[in-house]
Amino acid sequence: MSDITQVYLITGFLGSGKTTFLNRVIHAFPKDLKLTLLVNEFGEVGVDGVLVEGDDIDMMEISKGSIFCVCVKTDFIKGLYELNTTVKPDVMIIESTGVANPTDLKRDLKLPIFNDRFQFKEQFCLIDAAHFLEAYDVYASLEKQIASSTVFILNKTDMAPPERVAETKDVIRKFHPDPVFYETVYADVPLDRFFSFDVNDASAPEKLTGEAMAVMSPEELDAFIDELLDSPELEMTPPDLLVSAAYQWKGTDLAEIEQMAQSLPAALVRAKGFIRENGKQRIFNYVMGDWTLTESHLPPERITHQNVVVFIGPPDAVKQVENLTRGGGWASLGVYQPYQA
Repeated sequence: MSDITQVYLITGFLGSGKTTFLNRVIHAFPKDLKLTLLVNEFGEVGVDGVLVEGDDIDMMEISKGSIFCVCVKTDFIKGLYELNTTVKPDVMIIESTGVANPTDLKRDLKLPIFNDRFQFKEQFCLIDAAHFLEAYDVYASLEKQIASSTVFILNKTDMAPPERVAETKDVIRKFHPDPVFYETVYADVPLDRFFSFDVNDASAPEKLTGEAMAVMSPEELDAFIDELLDSPELEMTPPDLLVSAAYQWKGTDLAEIEQMAQSLPAALVRAKGFIRENGKQRIFNYVMGDWTLTESHLPPERITHQNVVVFIGPPDAVKQVENLTRGGGWASLGVYQPYQA
């Protein structure tokens, strides 16, 4: 076990392909190293964590907002502290929510309570080539993600004409003089260019030696975090105003799902969920007007929210979803607004 945990961040807007990319990394990860995943979801009901592939993977899920915002910053810091004192992985991969502002991550990893364990390695920004330009004009979080990233994976290029891809690159170049681009489908990039997974890398910063820091009590940790949240230096502004709503489908005809999907408001950003009908498992996937309903081969026991679809968008768009789901075998499980005072 290494004294250092290498940290990789996967960011990108809702529906850009972050989980697909994460699964590619998992499949290539060396079996003799200890990997921890931190999956951050915006809504109260999580879907992406279920889609993470691999057996016996240590995974921490944090929902109900962005780990880089005040709404769940406490959970994030406590999670990192547990990793530092108990789990001590060789590598940690963070998949942030699609509306995250990751500006403060490097500063968070260097907090004194972590005793120099975390070594930040790379930040990947997944870009949905088909929908990026529309989202960029509306959501400020994309600008923050681009400005703090170093490698840009232009995903879904099979759904975008070349001129749209070129225009997307021009927007990103406003923030970087020489960005690294990879044009991909299904987030298929040469992983060996970024992931060496050498935990004994001689180029890594030398870990400070000396007396080990004593483990803090829960009360001491809470006091430290309270003081941290009062710091004026932290980027504590909430992300874009979006809300999450979950609905359970109790119908028997997939035509009800298709009819709902075709009627969703244009302003809705994201929807995802698992649908089981006639013994078949499907995943419903919606990104800014485009949707699919495809067969899923995940074991039923892994799916904790069966026949539940999560919708994410501006409050007005989510309100329209409420109107669409009246009748037709739908039941509301509630609306979650993580940034409402």
